[in-house]
Amino acid sequence: MPNTQTTFTLVNPQNGNLAFKLFSFENNDHFDHIQRHNYYSIIWITEGNGKLRVDTSTYDIDKDAMLFFSPYQPFMINTTAIVKGIAIHFHPDFFCIHKHQAEVACNGVLFNNIYQPPYIHIDEVSAIHIDQLLQQVKTEIQNAALAQYELLVSYLKILLITASRLKEKQFPDLINIASKKEPFILQDLKNAIETNYRVTHSAGEYAGMLNISVKALAKITKNYFNKTVTNLIAERIVIEAKRELYLTTKPVKQIAYELGYDDEYYFSRFFKINAEVSPQLYRDTVGYGRGNMN
Repeated sequence: MPNTQTTFTLVNPQNGNLAFKLFSFENNDHFDHIQRHNYYSIIWITEGNGKLRVDTSTYDIDKDAMLFFSPYQPFMINTTAIVKGIAIHFHPDFFCIHKHQAEVACNGVLFNNIYQPPYIHIDEVSAIHIDQLLQQVKTEIQNAALAQYELLVSYLKILLITASRLKEKQFPDLINIASKKEPFILQDLKNAIETNYRVTHSAGEYAGMLNISVKALAKITKNYFNKTVTNLIAERIVIEAKRELYLTTKPVKQIAYELGYDDEYYFSRFFKINAEVSPQLYRDTVGYGRGNMN
């Protein structure tokens, strides 16, 4: 008889928590309400379409879309059609995006990218390759053997590298070059946020740096990134805060100070509003390194 198993799970033997999970879904029951998980999620829509709500943005998604979400990133899928596909969840204890950036280079491409949509389109050739890869994952999870963990991580790396290459091909430049002035302003905005997010937190201050009115910058940013300037600044700060909470044992007060917040409690409220979880709980449930930067 054919194997009808649809869920494949690997549990962390040290704490009993989810390490890796792959499952098929036949409807949208899993994702029709806000999701906030302490692990990474990859969702491959193989049938159906709908609207993806993630953070403060909404996107139209169709068949063959593959979606990527970071820990505690809020998302949901609204649809009136039947949605089918495959989902993968993995905890940073299983594979930490931050620690393996040099090997996989998906951080800032698939995950934690505040300027581009959190999805790619899977073409027919890539779909065959990815499907074969996932079949190997299923086989390996069912047959625990020597170096199972290492082999599963290798399969995950191949998936992430494949997806990162597709993302870079499909979004070489998110900005529509129909206007020559606006793209330069937005590139300058991206550079300004990257340079100054630790000390400058006001949309008005960035507008001043770019010599443009706050209203004009807000309109351009909304049109091109589907986000406000304040959203972009906040998301960049939270990404850095998460990285510090992931990989170091720095006190929250020190992380707050290094990100331009003199008041630890104000920073904690800011983080909770934007990450849907407190800094300490994020560290307790997601933090991989516990200060181990090796």
